[in-house]
Amino acid sequence: MTLERTQLIEAELDTLYLISQVLNSTHDLHAKLHAVLEILHKRSGMCSGMITLKEIENNSLIVSIVHTDSNDKLNQSVRYNPGEGLMGAILDAGSTIVVEKISEEPRFLGRLGLYDAELPFIGSPIYVEEGDTIGVLAAQPNNSFFLGERSRFMEMVANLIAQSVKMLRVIERKQRHLLNERDQLKQALIKNYSFENIIGHSAPMLKVFDLIRQVAKWNTTVLIRGESGTGKEVVANAIHFNSGCAGGPFLKLNCAALPDTLLESELFGHEKGAFSGAINQRKGRFELADNGTLFLDEIGEISASFQAKLLRVLQEGEFERVGGTQTIKVNVRIIAATNRNLEEEVTEGKFREDLYYRLNIMPINMPPLRDRTEDIPELSDFLLGRISEQQGGRPLEIKESAIRILMKHDWPGNVRELSNRLERAAIMSPNGIIDRDVMVNTGLEDVVIQAGLNLKPQKSATIDFNDENMDDRERVIAALEQSGWVQAKAARLLNMTPRQIAYRILTLDITMKQI
Repeated sequence: MTLERTQLIEAELDTLYLISQVLNSTHDLHAKLHAVLEILHKRSGMCSGMITLKEIENNSLIVSIVHTDSNDKLNQSVRYNPGEGLMGAILDAGSTIVVEKISEEPRFLGRLGLYDAELPFIGSPIYVEEGDTIGVLAAQPNNSFFLGERSRFMEMVANLIAQSVKMLRVIERKQRHLLNERDQLKQALIKNYSFENIIGHSAPMLKVFDLIRQVAKWNTTVLIRGESGTGKEVVANAIHFNSGCAGGPFLKLNCAALPDTLLESELFGHEKGAFSGAINQRKGRFELADNGTLFLDEIGEISASFQAKLLRVLQEGEFERVGGTQTIKVNVRIIAATNRNLEEEVTEGKFREDLYYRLNIMPINMPPLRDRTEDIPELSDFLLGRISEQQGGRPLEIKESAIRILMKHDWPGNVRELSNRLERAAIMSPNGIIDRDVMVNTGLEDVVIQAGLNLKPQKSATIDFNDENMDDRERVIAALEQSGWVQAKAARLLNMTPRQIAYRILTLDITMKQI
């Protein structure tokens, strides 16, 4: 008997090794469990294996996998309620049950009609942690010898199955979390880039809204034109997230920021070894934006030599990576933007005429802020809301007297300049209220004079430079504003030396204003 026990243990160890390999494979769970029962049958004499898994909805067990000599599939759904039969008893007890002879066990229901009534039966719980039994592993030994060893062996197999199920649960939970997070982010993006976030009710902006609604329906190329700071990127976002491409990727590239060599690699990608430093293959923006949208800002800045390469992609939807020979086809919607007069560029030979017509299929002209001054009050409220968030939720309010000054300015920097001016005013206002005096102190004295408004001597607002709510950049800008942008005076306000404040201005990237 000692030899037989040794042989049994060796066979069980060999079986456990094979089962662990199966459970660590990349197959789906159903295929893994079926392979486990087949190994039990062929390698360890545990016949007619069965795995039942608990349903989450009603807590009952349903037979999921069965292995028989004939490999017949289970044609009917077999279910065990808690406490029903041997399966239910094992689920309730949370421990292994060994039956020496099935015919002598009254709890055995025999619904599957698979088992030999004269042979033993072993069932072990599958639980991912104590008190959380998720199923039962059961089989019938081909003889009644060494039932104690065989029951422990079944418990080890059940434990391996449980670990595999537990790992699968963790992965599924993470996948659900990521999917939920993705859906929430998509909804947030759609909300942030909805038409409501493009501020304005002036006639020029109403025309822009109408064009956005029209082009969003189709996959056509759009060319957004307008001065710097008019909100061309905001419009591109709105078009994408309100179009049929909204579920696809949305990539952006500023064409003016890169030389031709880098621009080609960014847009088309490159193969490994295509040039010095190309240590890996890299996909370009066109490839990454497949079935989505690619926003090409400052399209008028690209060189004549690169215009021909870009034209091919726009016309044919195909390209090769730098250093590659394989032609890659993509389906990408192009939204381009420029502040240049492309018609003059074409006349002067600086911009290809065929590329111009390929881009200018659906133009949207963004009006400068000076042509829609009636939108300034609404824009100011919207921008102050964002500035308030940036300053930790600090309450900000702009008075009508300040709005009147803003509406007299010609805004060469458009909405971007308005945003910067309001941020400066928020920093200059100790109580968060932006009135006429605060706005004049931001450098709009000339506007007041030219508009014929009464320019009274202004009292500098008292600013607490030790306020913990102000960061270093805000503190330095406030001191510069209060001192008329004279560095030496600002240094005294902050108890610094002129060299120290000059260093701070440099490291904080503060653009000095000329007064």
